[in-house]
Amino acid sequence: MPVDNPLFLIPASSGTIFMLLGLVMLKFPPKTINPIYCYKTGSSMKNQERWDFAQVYAAKILMIAGALLIVFSLLGFAFEPTHKTAYALGSAALIGSIIGILLKVEHAIKQKFGKS
Repeated sequence: MPVDNPLFLIPASSGTIFMLLGLVMLKFPPKTINPIYCYKTGSSMKNQERWDFAQVYAAKILMIAGALLIVFSLLGFAFEPTHKTAYALGSAALIGSIIGILLKVEHAIKQKFGKS
């Protein structure tokens, strides 16, 4: 059954969470630098202008990554590898998405504001 397949379950559930978090961040962006919910890195916290840009940009990228994870999860309906392989593929998709989000947002911050 595909819903028991980690190749479906991991990307589908994390993709849904990413999309919901991105939507919340987009609709209710954190106004000030805070530790509660936000895209929080050293470069995003240097000043308020960077912070505001990073929150909106990260929210959009988070929703895109979530949608891509959900599309990727459809492989769980087409393929039924061993549980170990399915878990590894689903986990790799999640970890790759997180790394991709960080790289994309940090690159955008650097492009917009420079290295300083």
